[in-house]
Amino acid sequence: MPRNFNKYQYETSPRKLEPEYTPIKNPYKAKKTTARKINTNNKKEKQLKKQKRRAIKYLVIGFLILFAISYRNSQIDESFAKLQDLKQELSDVQKQNEQLEVSIESGLNLSNLEQEAKEQLGMQKLNSKQTIYMTLPKEDYIEAATEEVIIEEEQSGIKGIINTITNIFK
Repeated sequence: MPRNFNKYQYETSPRKLEPEYTPIKNPYKAKKTTARKINTNNKKEKQLKKQKRRAIKYLVIGFLILFAISYRNSQIDESFAKLQDLKQELSDVQKQNEQLEVSIESGLNLSNLEQEAKEQLGMQKLNSKQTIYMTLPKEDYIEAATEEVIIEEEQSGIKGIINTITNIFK
């Protein structure tokens, strides 16, 4: 039942109001001053801010490392794709080269050469009147070398000295 505190009491001594609860105080707990609370709160806030900054810094560094790794992997993938394209192009060129070699070899027979000489160059076979025979003397025109060629190899210091001394006494 709520009490009405605004009413006047007619007794000489007013009644004492009892609190609804009594706080329990710890007698061993040291009293804190307000100045000290402000300092500890500021220190705690500064430490919390510092920890948050450090966590953010580590997260940013982690993301940068992951970004660098993924970027490098994408570059490796691109270069691998280029390598595969170049290998494919090389195999195509090699196949083409082999086909051209086969076609050249098949076209190098005597009848094909004779036909091309007649058609493109206007050549004809020789008659017996166009053939000229020459006689050459059977002498050898190659002269033998009269000088003797001596090839000396570089030798180590002691062997070189010994060889020069033996050559002097020969």
